[in-house]
Amino acid sequence: MFARLLLLFIAIPVLELCIFMVLGSKIGIPTTLAIIILTAILGAWLTKSQGLKALSKYQSALSQGRLPHEEVMDGLLILVAGAVLLTPGFLTDAIGFTLLVPSLRDIAKTVVKGYLSGKISVAGETMGAPKPAPGSSRVINIEAEVVEDAPRTKGENHQST
Repeated sequence: MFARLLLLFIAIPVLELCIFMVLGSKIGIPTTLAIIILTAILGAWLTKSQGLKALSKYQSALSQGRLPHEEVMDGLLILVAGAVLLTPGFLTDAIGFTLLVPSLRDIAKTVVKGYLSGKISVAGETMGAPKPAPGSSRVINIEAEVVEDAPRTKGENHQST
């Protein structure tokens, strides 16, 4: 795993430098820099708007009492997209913009789910435990500790319960 990450952190910058040099010689350095700055600004704006939509869907799922696993995956992929879009480079920009397109992000979600399927298990109300019968009440035991808020003054004697 470490070797793969090391290779990734070496290969991506080398590829980006090669692309910069080739494009810079073809279209000029000022144009190349302008494209980098514009894609960063556009990427930040798109990331913000997509992130707010994902947050809204997350809150909606919670209010409906569902596990928001799809919404969390969307949020994480949008976060990754924002990070790579703010990283200067054409290859990282292509990856970032790809993750901001909802239909392409769905493909990425499928790939990530396939990779994580054997590594993570999710448990919730709808998984494993039978639902209570309609009209029946559920008993929830909560263990708690009483913590005093006000500071004690000298000479006070309090008993904990």
